[in-house]
Amino acid sequence: MEATSLDSLTPLISAADQWHEVLLLLPVLVGLEVVLSADNAIALAAIAKGLKNPDQQKQALNLGLVFALIFRVGLILISRWVLGFRPLMAAGAAYLLWLCGQHFISNKSEEEVTNQATTAFGVDKKLATTAISIALTDLAFSLDSVAAAVAVSDKLWLVITGGVIGVVALRLSSNLFISMLNNFPRLESAGYLAVGLVGLQLLTRVIFPNIELPQWLLLSLVSILFLWGFTNRRRLC
Repeated sequence: MEATSLDSLTPLISAADQWHEVLLLLPVLVGLEVVLSADNAIALAAIAKGLKNPDQQKQALNLGLVFALIFRVGLILISRWVLGFRPLMAAGAAYLLWLCGQHFISNKSEEEVTNQATTAFGVDKKLATTAISIALTDLAFSLDSVAAAVAVSDKLWLVITGGVIGVVALRLSSNLFISMLNNFPRLESAGYLAVGLVGLQLLTRVIFPNIELPQWLLLSLVSILFLWGFTNRRRLC
């Protein structure tokens, strides 16, 4: 075969290599999202469960994860500049620790609640607050998964695709976890403790940037928390 013929095949060979890379890396990126988002999913479900109405829980998850998707794509696009930005990590850590602490020190009654105050746009205020909390929690949690994804591939569109699939998986799994929270009372506390653990991990990175806590340690602790969460099943009447 002549050299000119080989040259004409170069774009096809290059395209084939790129698709081969996509087929190899996309499952890896999705897998990273699933593994690193397991604690995220149950945390978001626990936040949504604060709304007693199942329809409102679904609305809050839908609205919150739409904003979460926008925030996550934005984070990916600016990842090379912000992922090493310590004030952002500190803000994420502070928010997660506050969320965890607020759950355990709150003195609000379980029956409290059906205040139908609305925002200027006619949206139930508690629903809107819950949706915003879901979006911000996902953003703080996604600092780790985005950093891992960007390290795997430098193709932003590929990382964004993995992130989108991850958010969709979060939405689907959150419904499952909400039903589990209704059956296993301790699971909600386990979810908020997982939130606190991720907050402590981010805080450690801010204070001691040279210390890298092994990811398996966090995953092991979260797994233990979830096993504890499943130890107390609510009895059906």
